[in-house]
Amino acid sequence: MVAVRRLATTQADFEAEFRRVLHWSAETDDAIEQRVAAILADVQARGDAAVLECTARFDGLQVAAMAALELTADDFAAAFEAITPAQREALQQAAARIRSYHERQLEACGRSWSYRDEDGTLLGQKVTPLDRVGIYVPGGKAAYPSSLLMNAVPARVAGVGEIVMVVPTPKGERNPLVLAAAHVAGVTRAFTIGGAQAVAALAYGTATVPRVDKITGPGNAYVASAKKRVFGTVGIDMIAGPSEILVLADGTTPADWVAMDLFSQAEHDELAQSILLSPDAAYIDAVQREIDRLLPQMPRAAIIRASLEGRGALIHTRSMEEACEISNRIAPEHLEVSSADPQRWEPLLRHAGAIFLGAYTSESLGDYCAGPNHVLPTSGTARFSSPLGVYDFQKRSSLIEVSEQGAQTLGTIAAELAHGEGLQAHARAAEMRLKR
Repeated sequence: MVAVRRLATTQADFEAEFRRVLHWSAETDDAIEQRVAAILADVQARGDAAVLECTARFDGLQVAAMAALELTADDFAAAFEAITPAQREALQQAAARIRSYHERQLEACGRSWSYRDEDGTLLGQKVTPLDRVGIYVPGGKAAYPSSLLMNAVPARVAGVGEIVMVVPTPKGERNPLVLAAAHVAGVTRAFTIGGAQAVAALAYGTATVPRVDKITGPGNAYVASAKKRVFGTVGIDMIAGPSEILVLADGTTPADWVAMDLFSQAEHDELAQSILLSPDAAYIDAVQREIDRLLPQMPRAAIIRASLEGRGALIHTRSMEEACEISNRIAPEHLEVSSADPQRWEPLLRHAGAIFLGAYTSESLGDYCAGPNHVLPTSGTARFSSPLGVYDFQKRSSLIEVSEQGAQTLGTIAAELAHGEGLQAHARAAEMRLKR
């Protein structure tokens, strides 16, 4: 039997046990921090030479020059032709849906605008894309073409001029699906480097790797630490913690579906978190039975078991309303509302990276091809942050054009406030434009 923690909101020690379930330290190991700091400093000082040494040391990939680590459009096209027709079709359909969603996002919030007030002063906002972004695509334990699509496609939709991909290829093993996805998504340049050294190369630039304006995409603890350290030199998307799924279930969805949905996050790694909230105790029992039945069939059974037993929980609530309240406290990365009437509960849910409504909406569809982005806030940060989107690849400039008439009104106000702050040059600059 898989020993998933069982809780009930009626038990006396629920709050203490609940906090124990949610606890996860984002602190990086001191040894990792020190190694990352040394790698960043080395790449900043020696550029390509340091990247080559790190790639040989960590990825077992020894080459004489950086040119051997750069992928070309021909490499992408060859990989695209080499994969199966079914894989080509899946990549193209997923990319089309992701592109369609983010084009709608662009229409909703990504356009410049302006207006003139009654005295002729123009006020507005100019939205422009970033010039160059770097996309980190994991390539160690597993390869993630879906992650490439979710980062590159919205950058393309936003109008980013150059997309630079870095992807580790341990011992030189290139994943054809990742390269084919780069072909579909329109990656501009790519290098087979990874880890902290790849983040450093993107942030600082080398003789070969161009410096970018922002770095997006997930990675291991070394990548997360490096992104945190280079923030300010470049922008970053977020510091992601372990993957999470929270399922709110009213007992109407087949129990084996929910068990597999819990597995879908647990299989990422041992620190991933899968939680079920339900007011139906018998249904929770049924899900536990399906967990026990299905787990031996899973190729990553050991990882799933460690995740469920270490950080998973099956929680019996008094009602679906209470389940929604607890969900808002958790602010999960992925939130499934596995209910016969999901629209009833959706208005009660305030904090989540992505909300999946109804029994047929498995989280895995959102991971690959539904359209919305799968790069989501984790570890409760959905309380104040959002999924990756077109807006992450844009910046906004304020537009101000003051008319002569407008300067008379605004200048008087500004001068009064500037004198009050003791900033006389500010005040004089406004007063010079006033009619005498």
